[in-house]
Amino acid sequence: MTAPLFDAVIVGAGPNGLAAAIELARAGLRVRIYEADATAGGGTRSAELTLPGFIHDPCSTAHPLGVASPFFAALDLGQRGLEWVHPPAPVAHMLAPDHAVVLERSLDDTAAGLGRDGAAWRRLFGPLLHDVDRLLPALLGPIVRPPRHPIALARFGLPALLPASALGRVAFREPAARALFAGLAAHAMVALERPLTASFGLVIGMLAHAVGWPFARGGSGQIAAALIAEAESLGVEIHLNTRVESLAELPAARAVLLDVTPRQVVRIAGDRLPPAYRRSMERFRYGPGVFKIDWALDGPIPWGDPAAGRAGTVHLGGTVGEVVESERTVAGGRHADRPFVLVVQASLFDPSRAPEGKHTAWAYCHVPNGSDLDMTAVIEAQVERFAPGFLDLVLARATKNAVEMESYDANYVGGDINGGIQDWRQLIFRPDVRWDPYRTPVEGLYLCSSSTPPGGGVHGMSGFHAAHSALRHLGRQRPA
Repeated sequence: MTAPLFDAVIVGAGPNGLAAAIELARAGLRVRIYEADATAGGGTRSAELTLPGFIHDPCSTAHPLGVASPFFAALDLGQRGLEWVHPPAPVAHMLAPDHAVVLERSLDDTAAGLGRDGAAWRRLFGPLLHDVDRLLPALLGPIVRPPRHPIALARFGLPALLPASALGRVAFREPAARALFAGLAAHAMVALERPLTASFGLVIGMLAHAVGWPFARGGSGQIAAALIAEAESLGVEIHLNTRVESLAELPAARAVLLDVTPRQVVRIAGDRLPPAYRRSMERFRYGPGVFKIDWALDGPIPWGDPAAGRAGTVHLGGTVGEVVESERTVAGGRHADRPFVLVVQASLFDPSRAPEGKHTAWAYCHVPNGSDLDMTAVIEAQVERFAPGFLDLVLARATKNAVEMESYDANYVGGDINGGIQDWRQLIFRPDVRWDPYRTPVEGLYLCSSSTPPGGGVHGMSGFHAAHSALRHLGRQRPA
């Protein structure tokens, strides 16, 4: 019998697919990746979307999970050209047109800006920062595991179980702290009255203090370039412009890893999946989508409160009530009239992204899954509300509705950038109820996308864990 040409074949060259390839190649395996797009990187690509010389990130820009990722930390990506840029403040929340509340890297400085709630912010986040090195490995992997640090995990887990709206109401007394926490939790893209939504606010708030919310100098494509360089140095082959429609199209390999969501798993491997597992993949639920705008600007965004200009990411939501109402509306399948909007202003801190004196920025709001509604005017009205004169600075814009987001990257089903809704069930059991969520019932077939733990974000940990699942199995199967 002819031996397989490759030990492992991976479908999809997003951060998780690249991470899986690197881990497998570091173990001495022969690896090939197939990527449908003309460029690798998935959610970490950059392009001139508006005007020449203006570098935009079609997907993500701020990467707290990237700089915190144990997988990234194990690589010397700086040697591959990756440089992190840290804004003076990770996040600001526009509470009113002339009032921003700022989450500083320093816990004490943040507390000082929160008045009567400063001590409460310290009490909530201080223990998490103390335990951050113990918590991150548990939070960036399968949840259903015996905890290595049960006390630290319990300190996190008890408040994390709550709805974000409830924790904010119990922990804080003033509008500023409540709104700031609600904006952090709204990254869950789940109604903030739902259980476990507090966990998102706790995690990304903890990361803001512990590691910041940095950008990759020159654009998020530099993350992909560094990972590609690392993979190729280990002998990984990357085949672009190759869409895989069936497992039968792949060369023989001891392991196949799919950096795709359950919908594509059914399309690619449906005839090989046991009926019960296939039904589970078909029942997998996707969350709200996003509508995104990238701008080329004639100057920096003129925030009503200049303090917002110190932050890489700015949340436009007003009061906690506005944020909660916006997320509730979208979760109910409707478009918010005054949506919670996330703005990233990278060129303020990374001048390489725009011509001298000019700037780039982007914003998105959450929309119902599969929405094709144009939210440009609604988003820009929110920005103008908190930054009067903003519209006068717009030189050009590029937009993508939720349907177009999926056309850009098939893993963004209906515009869902997290690879599936992250409510309590799919946060704990993702994508199915299995002790090893990366290994399918099909011999040698694994999942490594953000539809597996720990979910959305640029961290590579889904690929890392899937690779190690495959390595454990290949260790039992590899010929002597």
